[in-house]
Amino acid sequence: MGDLHESIPEGVVSLPVIDLSLDRDQVSRAILDAGKNIGFFQVINHGVTEQAMRDMEATCREFFALPAEDKAAFYSEDNKKTNRYFSGSTYQTGGNKYWMDCLRLGCSIPVGDSKNNWPDKPQNLREVIETFTVLTRDMGMELLRLLCDGMGLRTDYFDGNLGGADVIVTLNHYPACPDPSTMIGLPPHCDRNLLSLLLPSTVPGLQFSHNGQWIDVQPLPNAFIVNFGLPLEVVTNGMLKSIEHRVVTNTTMARTSVGTFITPTKDCLITPAEEFLGEENPPRYHAVNYGDFNRIHSIAKHGLSSVKTTDLKKIEESLSTQT
Repeated sequence: MGDLHESIPEGVVSLPVIDLSLDRDQVSRAILDAGKNIGFFQVINHGVTEQAMRDMEATCREFFALPAEDKAAFYSEDNKKTNRYFSGSTYQTGGNKYWMDCLRLGCSIPVGDSKNNWPDKPQNLREVIETFTVLTRDMGMELLRLLCDGMGLRTDYFDGNLGGADVIVTLNHYPACPDPSTMIGLPPHCDRNLLSLLLPSTVPGLQFSHNGQWIDVQPLPNAFIVNFGLPLEVVTNGMLKSIEHRVVTNTTMARTSVGTFITPTKDCLITPAEEFLGEENPPRYHAVNYGDFNRIHSIAKHGLSSVKTTDLKKIEESLSTQT
């Protein structure tokens, strides 16, 4: 592919496609443009091998096909647990469940002993996820460095605490749904992490919000879908946007995807970078450590999941009166 972006016909919205093997300066500008204009994009020639992707997809199928008793040991509804298997997703203020199963794992970098806390079935699950996670995380950090080059930040701006927590990997399974009109796979939300990297399913279901409409994502073979989380919107003082997205279900086909999430450390201060501030561009967001931000995001109903305010304390106080 010689073009950084696929052409978008008039009246149609599609995700920009960025080829990471092309000129670094051009790629940096393309990532920045995609972040400003849509907030989602796809990347190809990203360095995650086809073998690693196929192995990961096979492991997902095998895990979700295991007998219930083999998965029961990891089942938990405690969303504070790093490693857990659960069905549906529950907000503390709502209690609604969604039509999905998920295996969520925390991965230190290097992975080391953290993989000993993962399921040991199916065979080779730990080795497959370790290989996939290391390659995908490397790709994500390179995207952040390229983004820094495009924005004029020092290249390693996100290499410390902003991107330094354990990587979170989710294996997501959305079974065929008997009533898609009332059961959604995931509600509209913005991601709480810094950067999200999705190995998508060939089955449609992911949608993103654009100009008041829900747009279907059409993934390319062997591409990753990338979107920015709320902390990245805050750091750039609103230059980049964290875009709401959701997953819809259907009656005939199951859908499986893998999310890899680069996340700030718990004590990391999330605040606009000085490079984006000035007399005509004051801070638009209240500085908060990531642990507090994450907690507020977790207790918000999905309509409030886009915590984009200069006063997070007021939102927390408002929510506390509803519970």
